[in-house]
Amino acid sequence: MDKPNKTTKEKERFNKGKEQNEPVRKLIKYENGHTEELVDHYWGSINYVFSLIKASEIKAGLILSFYGILLNLIYQNIALILSDESSNTLLITLLGVWIVCTIVSIYYSIKCFIPKIEGNYDKNIFFFGDVISKFGTIREFSQTFYNISLKEVELFDQLGQQIYIISKISAFKFKCVNRAIRFLAYGLLVLFMAIIYYAIIKFF
Repeated sequence: MDKPNKTTKEKERFNKGKEQNEPVRKLIKYENGHTEELVDHYWGSINYVFSLIKASEIKAGLILSFYGILLNLIYQNIALILSDESSNTLLITLLGVWIVCTIVSIYYSIKCFIPKIEGNYDKNIFFFGDVISKFGTIREFSQTFYNISLKEVELFDQLGQQIYIISKISAFKFKCVNRAIRFLAYGLLVLFMAIIYYAIIKFF
């Protein structure tokens, strides 16, 4: 009976070791895959909140554009209206209320565009304000960024904090847009009432 040679024994030992390490390889592969999914999840959340911020600013821009058109039309005809009905108290009152609503609506629309910085939190490698003021020189920041990137728990903690901060900014901007739209609606209602009242006293 032939004895197994040295090469055969080494192959068997290698195959046995490979089988024993297979669960570890699968675990490492799973953990890496899970980490990649977490990174995508965090960055996806950040991009989603950023899209909400952009959407709120687009809405505020549309409101201001609408006011630009509306105010131009009113400016071309307001002198004629006031010259005819300058003594009509109710009409002047309605126009005054409309002007107040318009000013408030424009104020909140512009406020939505004002950059809002939340600085009352821990320093964060993903916040530009902290990057240039709280991490030292460019090389010190680069090294800190690299070190944090190697530590998954600390990295995800930084990303989670950033999601919270930009979500707070997004909520503030949408609050401004909501108020701008609300006073726009109030103003249009009052303006519509003023137009109807002017038509009644003018033609009836």
